[in-house]
Amino acid sequence: MLYFGMLSSLLEHGKKLVSARSSAFAPSNRGVARVSGTARKGRRTKELIKSLRPGDIAIVDHVDMDAIAAWGLVEKKVAAVVNAALPTSGRYPNRGPIVLAGEKIPLYYLPEAGSFDRITEGSLIELSDSGMLSQQTGLQLPVECWNEAKILEESENARGNLGNELEKFTANTLGYINEERALLLEPVAVPLLSGVRSFAGRHAAVVIRGEGYKEDLISIAGYLSDYQPVLIGVDGGADALLEFGFKPDIILGDMDSVSDRALRCGARLVVHAYADGKAPGMERLKALGLNAEIFPMPGTSEDAALILAYEKHAELIVAVGTHSNLESFLDKGRAGMSSTFLVRLKVGSRLVDARGVSQLHQRRVSGMDILALLLSALFVVIILLTQAPFGHTVLELARTWWRVKFR
Repeated sequence: MLYFGMLSSLLEHGKKLVSARSSAFAPSNRGVARVSGTARKGRRTKELIKSLRPGDIAIVDHVDMDAIAAWGLVEKKVAAVVNAALPTSGRYPNRGPIVLAGEKIPLYYLPEAGSFDRITEGSLIELSDSGMLSQQTGLQLPVECWNEAKILEESENARGNLGNELEKFTANTLGYINEERALLLEPVAVPLLSGVRSFAGRHAAVVIRGEGYKEDLISIAGYLSDYQPVLIGVDGGADALLEFGFKPDIILGDMDSVSDRALRCGARLVVHAYADGKAPGMERLKALGLNAEIFPMPGTSEDAALILAYEKHAELIVAVGTHSNLESFLDKGRAGMSSTFLVRLKVGSRLVDARGVSQLHQRRVSGMDILALLLSALFVVIILLTQAPFGHTVLELARTWWRVKFR
């Protein structure tokens, strides 16, 4: 019953988020104005984002585009997004198209098979609200403009399928829980992490570059400075920490969405491997001449990071940008959440969300803060004494006393 209650709450949370985002803009039947720019192609959106520049037109092949990918495109200030796959397939109400619409970035769909391959990388293309993509080479392809009204309509239709998705999601999760129950019942062998400061008696922060991670990090910046928790960046979460001026102690993940800069920052590297020990992420690290430990464990890298902190006896585990609702799991293409469910049950007594920390934490006042305040006040007093007539009298009396006392 606990499990089904959790799934139900996750589903309701996902519905509320979709409704909230949907109401962020009013439906409109207006078309999108003509837009032109340089075509930049990539079948993996998160890889394409790294090479985009402001004003580019992103050509992607991303069915059910998720909100994280959409925000990445927004941050790159692309002129438009052209998707060779359905932006919303109807499986569930994904929020990627809603994010783009809310940020006024035109979204188009290429309905003809093979259109993605026909567009030339780096070519100048133009998109019109009449439904045509024109390339400088003379190529013309039909496109569908997904304006605000279209996106809201498709999202509403997809919402009606959530019940079916929940049934499949639950069945898949239950099917794997028995196989993965050791995560809950047995200690997990974790990497030694020689050279990393001890977790025992300390806090740990697990940072994932999920939706809202920036707001999370801003809200707990004071906590991170005061408590100095062991920082674990999960793949791109390491870049998030560096972006905000914090160096990760550990980088854990598949190593597919973390930058070379982060990998070379001096953090201890841990490659999340499959349960059978295979670790594709090691190939990239070997190519960069970097060493790493391997952590075989079922589930996501996020799950592995939480288990690592738990088994290393972290006193408190703070989760930043983590996935906590049905929609986020569907965005990641997960068919179930057995490992995540079991991991949350295991670490739950020590786990707290970053938003909760920001509400409870009050910035500590250090001795250096007090000293700086006193020196600032003393500086003001000295300035007043040297400028005011009364101050000259006081200073003269002080000098006279000093001469009499220590002559």
